[in-house]
Amino acid sequence: MAKKPQKRIKHLPQRTCIGCKTVLAKRELVRLVRTPEGIMVDETGKAAGRGAYVHNTRRCWEQALKGPISHALRTDITPADQQRLKEYLERLPEVDPIENRAESRDVTN
Repeated sequence: MAKKPQKRIKHLPQRTCIGCKTVLAKRELVRLVRTPEGIMVDETGKAAGRGAYVHNTRRCWEQALKGPISHALRTDITPADQQRLKEYLERLPEVDPIENRAESRDVTN
């Protein structure tokens, strides 16, 4: 009797948000990278250098800026890096859109 071929399960890389310590798929998080020019937001997720991951919400970024970024990237944050990260933070939504949808469903039920 021949064995049926099994479907291969695709591997999804998992990463931990340094702000809230939640483990999610890599693509759902924003990557920060340590480069010789300083700490940068890596939109592509492929830049060379030591990286760390954060949710795309203000709450996680504010938590991460308190210290976990410097620890995760193993470097000190310069004032220029701090300013660049805060500018990115200002463009982020107040709450996670997924959490917001879940809360609105709870209210209607």
